Amino acid sequence: MSAATRVAEMSIPSPATVEVVRNAFISGAEQMRRNLYRSAHSPVIYEMKDCSVGIYDSEGHLLGQAPGLPFFLGSLGGTLRAVIRIKGYEAFQEGDVWVVNDSSIAGSHLNDVTVFAPIFVDGVLRGFSAAKAHWNDIGAKRAGYVGDSVDIFQEGLRIGPTCIFRAGRLDQQIVDLIALNSRFPTALVGDLMAEMSACRTGVERFRSIVRRFGWDLVQQSIQLVFDQAEAEDRASVEEIPDGVYVADGYLDNDGVTKDPVYVKVTVTVEGDSMTVDLSGSNRQCVGSINSGVVQTRSGIEQGFKFLINPHAPVSGGNFRNLEVIAPKGTCFNPSDTAPCLHYGPHLMLALDLMIKALSEAIPDRAAAGHVGDSWNVIIVGEDEHGLFLSGEALTGGWGAYEGGDGESALIHSAAGDFKNFPIETMEHRYPLIMRRHSLRDGSGGEGKWRGGLGIVREYELLAPVTVQLWFERARQPSWGLFGGSDGKPPEVWVYRPGEPPIHMLKANNLKVEAGTKLLVKTGGGGGWGDPAERDDKDRRRDRRLEMVI
Repeated sequence: MSAATRVAEMSIPSPATVEVVRNAFISGAEQMRRNLYRSAHSPVIYEMKDCSVGIYDSEGHLLGQAPGLPFFLGSLGGTLRAVIRIKGYEAFQEGDVWVVNDSSIAGSHLNDVTVFAPIFVDGVLRGFSAAKAHWNDIGAKRAGYVGDSVDIFQEGLRIGPTCIFRAGRLDQQIVDLIALNSRFPTALVGDLMAEMSACRTGVERFRSIVRRFGWDLVQQSIQLVFDQAEAEDRASVEEIPDGVYVADGYLDNDGVTKDPVYVKVTVTVEGDSMTVDLSGSNRQCVGSINSGVVQTRSGIEQGFKFLINPHAPVSGGNFRNLEVIAPKGTCFNPSDTAPCLHYGPHLMLALDLMIKALSEAIPDRAAAGHVGDSWNVIIVGEDEHGLFLSGEALTGGWGAYEGGDGESALIHSAAGDFKNFPIETMEHRYPLIMRRHSLRDGSGGEGKWRGGLGIVREYELLAPVTVQLWFERARQPSWGLFGGSDGKPPEVWVYRPGEPPIHMLKANNLKVEAGTKLLVKTGGGGGWGDPAERDDKDRRRDRRLEMVI
């Protein structure tokens, strides 16, 4: 063996080294996440975990991520790549921190703000660290969620790619400008600084990995991780019979018009590649059910990951055999000024429809319809301390699958690691009492395997407030598969003192007096298989636990 051959073999990282490098990046992302939680000022971040973080290579491909919102995780890399295309690599300097939230770039609503830092090692740009978190107020036409917005200008301050920390020096004028446009400027600045701190943690963790192993070994390990992920994706797709698979469905409306929002998904499998085509879906909505194309691709990637090689970690090598077609002018690829506040419902429906379309081809990988919306309850008011805002997304029932019942009281799939807003925190901070929080008996669809249950929450409001509601998927609730029945649709009842109850699913600016009660029932998951085939033991258990009516 020649000396050159020995040197070449010694330079190839061992499988153990590759795994250590892979997990070092994941560990670095976990440290970023913990620092973000610890530093954030708003409960939506430190309690509910409405945020995500990741470490990326110099092209915006994922190296390591921590548990977070899957919709955010996929769009972070897409946002980085979009900014690189817009600004070019020459725009970045060592010590920079950048901020961006524009829906046409980041894909989601303006409240979701991306902060990222370029990572230089020995003067060379080697990667990025990035965080994305929900800010309670970014200067929309009213506090809370403006569910009746008809353009992006009504939804808050648009921030294009902006360097807020240049070469280690904070540009206080930019911070002041952003804070000036928020009703909660102190919390906003605190959350911004928390994201910046998380990004700096990612920068240091990246550099420590390179210091430990050397750049050449790290680079080779990254490439091997990417190659492995791509190979596994291709092998998993290749197991699906070639063909064209189609499913379609409707959302109730876009919050402004009464028209249903149509979504059509065509999945084409050819060899080891998959194409997801959203052609034929609704044109750009008048209301805010729109998403920038970066967010659209992130949603479809999540559906792909559910079905394709779901147990392996995600990296920049995944999704290379996935093509997403989102025609310009549709709700999945709207104009730059389209309202995008509710960027999730149509994406969650598309994700669900991907699974439904492929269920006949790969029934062992598919599940019945599940939680299809954020089911937002937002309460805005004033007390002795000033303006307050309580916002939450509620849980529901997931669909059953071959071999198991759906999970009950779980957040929708796009939210991932999202947490409940603790009742104790809500009652301490806001003028309300939670009179009931329970499972919604009988809300899961029947089947050989039963759909998961939604929940019931009853709020008693102790002061005059404004209520904003967004509940979707009543027109087409979570569907059953292979003979299973649909889950129950959501319901919301408003009980004003001395008045008959009012049923409503969406409310943009509902003013209510003290003593008003909100009774909220979220939807259940779809069932799987013929209900007559359900095991008697499972039936007895359902009745004993009062999970059926």
